[in-house]
Amino acid sequence: MSEITPKRADYISWDEYFMGVALLSSLRSKDPNSQVGACIVDEDNKIRSMGYNGFPRGCSDDEFPWAREGETLDTKYAYVCHSELNAILNYRGGSLEGCKIYVTLFPCNECAKAIIQAGIKTVVYASNKYDGTPSVEASKKLMNAAGVRYYQYQSTGRKIQFEV
Repeated sequence: MSEITPKRADYISWDEYFMGVALLSSLRSKDPNSQVGACIVDEDNKIRSMGYNGFPRGCSDDEFPWAREGETLDTKYAYVCHSELNAILNYRGGSLEGCKIYVTLFPCNECAKAIIQAGIKTVVYASNKYDGTPSVEASKKLMNAAGVRYYQYQSTGRKIQFEV
């Protein structure tokens, strides 16, 4: 009997894979300041949905504002749909109960509500640059109360590069 060839040892982990998909999704965002991506995964490590921050379907990227400051209706905040909500709304297969969401930025309180209502049980985030803000504090309170686990993605420092 011949000797079994060992498997490759330098393959990426599930967390690296799914956070990579979330990061790749964020590159679809046309927001000049914040590109955020999300990837929803079921308990069998199958991708259920993805999303990125942008305007709702049918709303022109050229006709709505991308500004961060100014009167509310002159900024993006009244119009942009966040990556987490887009990923939840993009899913057409039924329930997301028990799923995990990978997101490049810690969810705001509005996205936390959608995550909870969708039945998602775990949030893995890459950055929490707004930690300490009322939105993030409310998000943490909501997720803690609903039993949604969240943790920061631990980068391995591995560079993943590809050309197409």
